[in-house]
Amino acid sequence: MNKPDDYYLNQEEPNRSCLLALRGIILKQDKEIIETTKWGMPCFCFKNKPFCYLWTDKKTDEPYILMVEGKQLEHPELEAGERSKMKIFRVNPNVDLPLAIIQSILNQGLDLYRNGTIKTN
Repeated sequence: MNKPDDYYLNQEEPNRSCLLALRGIILKQDKEIIETTKWGMPCFCFKNKPFCYLWTDKKTDEPYILMVEGKQLEHPELEAGERSKMKIFRVNPNVDLPLAIIQSILNQGLDLYRNGTIKTN
């Protein structure tokens, strides 16, 4: 299995810096969050249950945060696309990150685990 760092180091700028910044934001949301790699993607787990991933769009090459329980989240910036369960938040790597929006989405997702809507054991 690849280490999570390998994914970031293999990215071109500006995606590398953007993804590393997103990684830091995600990890700061809760002390229970750990990072691993699943399917070659950085995966962030809350109490060992995946809650989000970082990836880049194959067509646009722009980064996004994939929320595992996205269908249960209501936020105007989240896109379901063809996905039945997950939603994504697209990030433009060429502008300042919308920190308040990112934190809001992440905390909305984490609250599903914290309040027991999504079982963690």
